[in-house]
Amino acid sequence: MRMKLVAGNWKMNLSKDQATSLCKRLKEEQVEGVSFAVYPSSIHIPLAIQHLRDTYYIGAQNCATEEYGAFTGEISAAMIKSYGCDSILIGHSERRKLFEETNATLMQKVDTALAAEIHVLFCIGETLEEREAGRTEEVLSQQLNQSLFHLSSEEFLKISIAYEPVWAIGTGKAATPETAQETHHYIRETIRKHYSDEVAEGTSILYGGSVKPDNAKELFSQEDIDGGLIGGASLKADDFIEIARSF
Repeated sequence: MRMKLVAGNWKMNLSKDQATSLCKRLKEEQVEGVSFAVYPSSIHIPLAIQHLRDTYYIGAQNCATEEYGAFTGEISAAMIKSYGCDSILIGHSERRKLFEETNATLMQKVDTALAAEIHVLFCIGETLEEREAGRTEEVLSQQLNQSLFHLSSEEFLKISIAYEPVWAIGTGKAATPETAQETHHYIRETIRKHYSDEVAEGTSILYGGSVKPDNAKELFSQEDIDGGLIGGASLKADDFIEIARSF
């Protein structure tokens, strides 16, 4: 059975006091049958581990392509692992767009993370222009092929996918449940064709595009949607927990 996962991407938000308050509130709530993860800013990782380690998976929002060396400002996957993190978020659309991270760069980060024996939540998704041009499947296939499909089956099973339609991030728009399901199904079938039934059925695929308490239930009821990568709503403990209760 695939993991049902609700993951919060805090992005570059929250002061130390705000992050502490959020962690304390999150720790008070549990939802049976649902796993939780948070991806804080790197500076807040020790704080999240201190407060949530027993009940949440803790992840980093990014990692370097290299294992170590003279790369001022970078943080390696091995460093992230050494602090007790379980996962790294790689390929988020903001990293692709704002920091011009290519599929080849993301492949390096995936390899570095897996070498450090840490789980990867890998983001893929198309822009509005690409969807309107009918290129959604082409773009998603290219992202998978150029960043992930060099992995063995055993390695790929250490990956979860987050489908984030770029046009639905932070815009208040969300794909309809039917559209989201159709795209998730395409992703799973693409994995199946490249690997096997076992790998396809063992891969959790999350939806990440303006998931909120009022649309989560319909989204999570879809066969191939295994949870959500939550942005803004993850900064509000009550909303985040309510979303998890939508399964």
